[in-house]
Amino acid sequence: MRYSQLGPFSDVSRLTLGGGGIGQGWGASSDEEAVATVHAALASGINMIDTAPMYGACEAVVAEAFRGVLPVGVRITTKCQLGERSVGTVVAKLEQSLDASLEAMRLDHADLYFLHSNICEDDAVYAHGNDQRASFATPWTQYVEEVVPGFEHLKRRGRIVAWGITGVGVPSTILKALQHGVKPSVVQAVTNLLDSPGGIRRYSEAPRPRAIIAAANAHNVGVMGIRAVQAGALTAQFDRVVKASHPDAVDYRRAAPFRAMCAVLGVDPALVAHRYALDMEGVDTVVLGVKNRAELAQCLEAEALGSLAPDLRARIDGLSLTHE
Repeated sequence: MRYSQLGPFSDVSRLTLGGGGIGQGWGASSDEEAVATVHAALASGINMIDTAPMYGACEAVVAEAFRGVLPVGVRITTKCQLGERSVGTVVAKLEQSLDASLEAMRLDHADLYFLHSNICEDDAVYAHGNDQRASFATPWTQYVEEVVPGFEHLKRRGRIVAWGITGVGVPSTILKALQHGVKPSVVQAVTNLLDSPGGIRRYSEAPRPRAIIAAANAHNVGVMGIRAVQAGALTAQFDRVVKASHPDAVDYRRAAPFRAMCAVLGVDPALVAHRYALDMEGVDTVVLGVKNRAELAQCLEAEALGSLAPDLRARIDGLSLTHE
């Protein structure tokens, strides 16, 4: 396992175990298999686990796996899906969500605490779901005046080591946050060969994940790559039912030339997609959506194989599958 610097954290494994898979959000599994997957990940050298209260059973899995005592060197993240709150209530909400997550995982602090909401301009109008904007988006003014001070307050009290943002919202506003006076330590950025956020995109701007990664690098913000296989669109087949009209299904059809290329090469497209994500410039660690030890083993193989051969990378890029 290779290691890298992630914001203020040194020696972070190039693979991070994601909570979505072990929380059984990416297809059926079991609590027992999830716990076994956590132990297998640590045995392989993975030392970062990315959790969230909205990731199904993942917090309970962490509690069962570690019984309140993390192995030395293992770091835990969690998130708050804040949305837009009444003025003056943000700090309390951030602390309340953190308290609940730490209690569920039987831990006393989090290494990284993410704002798991879109960040948008105060007058933003979303292309999809704008009537629900307050549930999933935090306006810029509230971010600057309450969220950032709230995170800094939790840092000073030792409740968290650092904080970050989930950079899947409006690209122009994410870029603005990465250049703000008080910056996040880490951003979670879309990292896949389609440059696609898939079904979590609600805005009308073009996705700009590589620009977000570059901006993070320029401002000394760590990058956690997410959606390496774009919710299954870059695998051989979905492991769950997805409507044909869903953006992830649209991406699956768009990725047909990639799967055809992998078939000719005799390789699993998920393996190649993970290698591509790991190979993307500026990405410090890639968050895995695996739900069992078999899927974990393939991702470990991808990491062990190292960088893609330049000619293979050129063939993939030559398919012109990206949004940008």
